[in-house]
Amino acid sequence: MSDLAKKKCKPCEGGVAPLTPEQVKPMLKGLQGWQVEGGKLTKSFSFANYYETMAFVNALAWISHREDHHPDLAVGYNKCKVEYMTHAIGGLSENDFICAAKCDAMFDL
Repeated sequence: MSDLAKKKCKPCEGGVAPLTPEQVKPMLKGLQGWQVEGGKLTKSFSFANYYETMAFVNALAWISHREDHHPDLAVGYNKCKVEYMTHAIGGLSENDFICAAKCDAMFDL
């Protein structure tokens, strides 16, 4: 498990700047398969069937609830695209990377 996955999200009500590309680079290196697209941290996950897809979505919903940081999800029969962005600041924050790392840790179970 990455060090990011061990962290806890901090409430973000705005008033802080989003991470710069220079700050994003090293954090992105700590994640496997994630990329920044359109200012969002994204990754697509593939599954054998609908049941596995929905089990993943429900587990991710629990993690999101616990961290109080929620991704946008595009769900299909055997795939799910996860997108993180901190809406309160209009860009990426450490919370996005923490949740992405937790998502990966859960997927690897």
